[in-house]
Amino acid sequence: MRLTLSLYLLGAVVAVLFIFVRLIETLKGLLKSPSPGSFWTTRSQLANTEPCKGLPDHPSRGVQ
Repeated sequence: MRLTLSLYLLGAVVAVLFIFVRLIETLKGLLKSPSPGSFWTTRSQLANTEPCKGLPDHPSRGVQ
């Protein structure tokens, strides 16, 4: 019984450690290169002063 409990606790600790390591790796990846449209914004994106290009007018509006 004691051996089974020890193995169970060891498995639980290993699983929590694995989840923690994966979470840290994911956070490092987000901080290094955020995906476009994500919540995270880098300083170079904040310093960019070029205006965003708007969407082209839809042809059904009759705008020429």
